[in-house]
Amino acid sequence: MRFASLLACLFCVSPAFARVPPPQPPGNTALLGRSFRRPEKNGWIYVHLQGTPRQLGYQNGYWLAPEIGSVLRTFKITMPRETKKSWAWLHAAALNMLWPHIETQYREELQGIVAGLHARGVSADLGDVIVLNAFEELPEYYVPWYNKQHHLPEVAALRAPGNCSAFIATGSYTKDHGIVIGHNNWTSYFPGEDWNIIYDIQPSQGLRILMDGFPGVITSDDDFFVNSAGLMVTETTITQFEGWDPNGIPEFVRSRKAIQYATSIDQWIAIMLRGDNGGYANDWLLGDRKTGEIARLELGLKDHRVWRTKDGMLVGSNFPSDPKLMRDEAPDFNPRDLSSSPNARHVRWEQLKRQYKGQIDIAIAEKMESDHYDTYLHRIQPDERTLCGHVDLSPRGVPQWGWEPYHPGGTVQSKVTDSAMAARMSFEAAMGHPCGIGFDTAAFFKAHPQFDWEKPFLKSMPSHPWTEFTIAKGR
Repeated sequence: MRFASLLACLFCVSPAFARVPPPQPPGNTALLGRSFRRPEKNGWIYVHLQGTPRQLGYQNGYWLAPEIGSVLRTFKITMPRETKKSWAWLHAAALNMLWPHIETQYREELQGIVAGLHARGVSADLGDVIVLNAFEELPEYYVPWYNKQHHLPEVAALRAPGNCSAFIATGSYTKDHGIVIGHNNWTSYFPGEDWNIIYDIQPSQGLRILMDGFPGVITSDDDFFVNSAGLMVTETTITQFEGWDPNGIPEFVRSRKAIQYATSIDQWIAIMLRGDNGGYANDWLLGDRKTGEIARLELGLKDHRVWRTKDGMLVGSNFPSDPKLMRDEAPDFNPRDLSSSPNARHVRWEQLKRQYKGQIDIAIAEKMESDHYDTYLHRIQPDERTLCGHVDLSPRGVPQWGWEPYHPGGTVQSKVTDSAMAARMSFEAAMGHPCGIGFDTAAFFKAHPQFDWEKPFLKSMPSHPWTEFTIAKGR
């Protein structure tokens, strides 16, 4: 309780935590170029970034400086608590291990973010910004690997995360025979409550990108993208994955490069495989609206496998499918435990796949991403086993991810699109639980005082309506 009180005092005097709209420039007008930030809409902040890598980074840092400053302050408390490593240790890993494997254009973009932050008075350096961009990879992939390599005690809370429920369908499974794709982001409510950025990125080289994301990142990180070449992309993580290559290219760099330059499923896969570091191991769901083909790339470190079809529905809920990958890289995953969150949701996806074959459109996609049927209990009950996740309502938590009972986590936002929307570079997004159930911190802390240490930064998360976002016209 003393720790919680100390944090409360600290955060009371931290203006970066207030959601204050940024003032209009001054800023470097040459670097800001034609970029802009729109007022918050239904929980989302839309930013248009345009230009060279240096410009893109500066604009990201400048327009989102209040939000980036806020999450960095919180990460500097939560990451050391979670990893048992100091911020200085994580900072050094970012500069000494990740930075050498980042190519020039993305180095310039990251450096630009730092410059944009400084222009708005936010104190952060390059190492801070790299840790921010690797906030999935460093704590939950690199640190467990490092501890094992150095014979250090395992940190129980550090497990490859089981984030997200997603699908992609095409052919006879969809109403118009085009592609429909949907995804909801599962994570702890912090940082998930701040995963509310819509990035419209128009780089000087490569393809136009529309994606959701976190403040200050160069890739989506929970991963929902469309690009101007017709690719539609999302993913779900592989529960209990183990593996890391310190000489590989960071996942946040590879996924950004793939959406910026790939014009086909094959090109996307090739970019993701090249320099794979094992970080943020996923089942990628890929669609090409030009051909109607969809694919699932299960990407570990040692192993990967691809499934492809022009008539089917592919799903993800944090379960591995390839027996070799499961044996080599997720040896603790138990595919027969139907009470676990990944497996129960997998069962539900298969049920919905049969139920909605031939009917899937945007409305059905939104309905599926909001689903509350628990296949283990055989009833409607929002919890850790439902596609729209509410672990804060579960007395079981999710032990496979190190989430204790009533852990404040689950679905924090959702996105859906189809071939027609992707053609005009748009998708629909819902901030908060898409089912309509909000998360109220006052009621939560009253019921679960064991989480009081999160009071300084965990915010209520209302459920917002589905809202369409499209790239800026005339840019």
